[in-house]
Amino acid sequence: MTARSYVQRFLTVAPAALVLAACAVGPKAPDADLPPQASGAFIGSSSTAVTSTAEARSDWWRLYNDPTLDGLITQAFAENNQLEAAEANLRAVRASLSEARAGRLPSTSLSASATRSQGSAATSTTGTQPPEIDTYDAGISASYEIDLFGRVGSTIRAARADADAQAAAVDVVRVSVAAETARAYADACSANAQIAVAQRNLDLQQNTVDLTQRLLDGGAGTGLDVAQARATLAQTRAAVPSLLAARDEALFRLSTLTGRTPAEASEAAKTCARPPQLTQPIPVGDGAALLARRPDVRQAERNLAAAAARVNVATASLYPTISLGGSYGSTALNSGDLGKDENYRFSFGPLISWSFPNIAVARARIAQTGALSDAALATFDQTVLTALQETETALSNYANELDRRTALTEARDQAARAARLSRTRFDAGADSFLTVLVAERTLASTEAALAQSDALVTTYQIALFKALAGGWQAES
Repeated sequence: MTARSYVQRFLTVAPAALVLAACAVGPKAPDADLPPQASGAFIGSSSTAVTSTAEARSDWWRLYNDPTLDGLITQAFAENNQLEAAEANLRAVRASLSEARAGRLPSTSLSASATRSQGSAATSTTGTQPPEIDTYDAGISASYEIDLFGRVGSTIRAARADADAQAAAVDVVRVSVAAETARAYADACSANAQIAVAQRNLDLQQNTVDLTQRLLDGGAGTGLDVAQARATLAQTRAAVPSLLAARDEALFRLSTLTGRTPAEASEAAKTCARPPQLTQPIPVGDGAALLARRPDVRQAERNLAAAAARVNVATASLYPTISLGGSYGSTALNSGDLGKDENYRFSFGPLISWSFPNIAVARARIAQTGALSDAALATFDQTVLTALQETETALSNYANELDRRTALTEARDQAARAARLSRTRFDAGADSFLTVLVAERTLASTEAALAQSDALVTTYQIALFKALAGGWQAES
C-alpha cells in the first residue's frame, strides 16, 4: 500500500457521529508508509565503483581527511546565524507545546476584594436611601475541563507534531549548512587549482612568445608567429581575473556561513591548492534508510500528523465543552471577620457550554482543516519523491562526471605528449611553428577543462552527501 492510499484511508473517516464518553473525535494521525520503490538500493550509471551499500555517514566531511574542512564545519555549526534562528524557533514551538500540555491541568485563581457600596432609594422597599456597606471577600477558585471529545488531547498532539516538525526543520538547516560550507571551501580550493593551471600555461606560453620574438629578431621567424603566440598568451591571461573573482566569492560565502565578515575570510581556504579528495566509495545505504534519515521527509510527515490532529480539534467544536469548577472563600462585612466559620462560602459543580446553533462555523472550520490536511498529505508525497529524485540525480551527476574526468585526464596526457613532440619537431625544423601553437593551445584548454572537472566532481560529491541528509545529527 502506498503512502497516499494508507493515509487517505484514515483521513476519510466521517467525523460527524457523536462519540462516546472519554473518546476522541475526528481522524487519527496516520503512520505514513514509504513507497515500495523507496526500499531498494540506488541506481548507478557509471562504470566506476563510486558508491558502496554501507550505511551513509552523518559526519561525511570527515571522509575527506581534511582538518581545515572539519574545523570550518564545526565553526559553522557553532556560529551560523540561520541555524541559530532555526534553533530559536524550535524553542518557541516547544514553549507552545508546554502551553498546550497545560490544558490537562486545572486552572486556578486567587482573589481578594474590598468594596464600599450604597443602594439607590428607588430600589429600596422603605423609599429611603440604604446605608453604605463595606464588603470584604477572599477566596480561591479552580476549574478543570473534562476532555470528553478529545479537544485538549488533539491540541496537544498537534503541538507535539509541530515541535517535531520544527526540530526536523533545524536538521534541514544543519544539512544545508554543512553542505554549503563544504561547497564554499571546495569552490575556493578549486578556483586556486584552476588559477595554478592557468599560471602554468601562462609561463609556458610566455616562453613561446619569447622564443618567437628571438627568432624574429634573428631573422628566422615571422611577425605572424609572434602575433599568434601573443594572442594565445592574452587569451589565457584573460581567464585569470574571473577565476580570482570566483575564489573571492567562495571565500566571502564561506565567511558568511561561518558567522564571519568577508574581511575575516579563512586564510587556510584562501591558500588551499586543490579541492578535497575522496579516497573511497561513498556509502549511500538504501532508499528506505534515506527516507527515514532525511529531515525534510520527517518534517513533512510531522506536519501531516499536526494537520490531522487539528481536524480532530475542529471536529470537537461540534460538541459541548464540559468543565468542573469550584470555589472556596470567605465573605464578611468587616475585614476582621473573614476567617470566622459563619463567613465561609463554597461552590462546586459542572459547567456545560455549547456553541449551538453556530454549527455552520464549526463545520466551516472542519472543512478548512480537512483541506489543509489534504495539502499536507500532498506535500509529504512530493517530499518523498523529491528526496528520491535529488539522490538519484546527484548519483548520476557524480558518476558521469567521474567518467568525464577520466576521459579528460587521457586527453590532457595526450595533449601534453603532442605539445612535447611538436616542440621537438619544430626545433628539428620538421614542422612549422603553427603546429606548436595549436598543440600548446590544445594542452591549455584540456588542462583547464580537467581542472573544472575536478571542481565538479567535488561539487557533485557534496550534493550527493547533502541528498543523503548528512550532517543533521547534533552530536556530529
